[in-house]
Amino acid sequence: MVRIHKVLPLMLAMGAVVLSGCASTDAVTEWDGLVRQPNTRLNAVFVKPDAQVVAYRSVMLDPVQVSFDGNWDPNRGTRSASARLNADDIAAIKSDLAELFREIFRDELARGGYQLVDQPGPETLRVTPAIINLFINAPDTSAPGRTRTYTADSGRMTLVVELRDSETGTLLARAVDTQTGRNAGMWTITNRVTNTADARRAIGVWASALRRGLDELYGRAGS
Repeated sequence: MVRIHKVLPLMLAMGAVVLSGCASTDAVTEWDGLVRQPNTRLNAVFVKPDAQVVAYRSVMLDPVQVSFDGNWDPNRGTRSASARLNADDIAAIKSDLAELFREIFRDELARGGYQLVDQPGPETLRVTPAIINLFINAPDTSAPGRTRTYTADSGRMTLVVELRDSETGTLLARAVDTQTGRNAGMWTITNRVTNTADARRAIGVWASALRRGLDELYGRAGS
């Protein structure tokens, strides 16, 4: 029996609270059978049309994989050798972002009464996230206040998230969305503190979208 109506509320509710809009498009089928859903506010949402879905009470969150934009040069314009980023610095940026991602998702899901679990279960949704095309305009590994770099925005990153039934492994949906740093229309100080604040804001948007989508699926849309 087709039960797409139980998948759509989750993904459409996610789209309803994400700020980056996209235009309506005709349905497009992906290579793995997912069908693109129009009229959402996520950049792109694809849903399995014949998914058998339950109301999920808990989430199994896989570690987020982080990768940089292929054109990103962390040391572009850096004159001081002491300010240049090395491989350890770049690895630390990825690790810190992944830790921040899990912390924000855990806290947001807890607000909705959802628990992060480590094992599959009959009422557990598996969420597999990846942050791709990470581009930081002014990466900073020094102590705050030691240097001042001015940029119009801190950068951008794209979330690719797949939702699966944790027991069967069935792919239910995929969403893609890009968030950019603050764009105040003027040059402002950018450092580790402001970069982290922008990352926290972007991840918070995504975490809130997932939590509200689960609320809708679970019949708690007003929470």
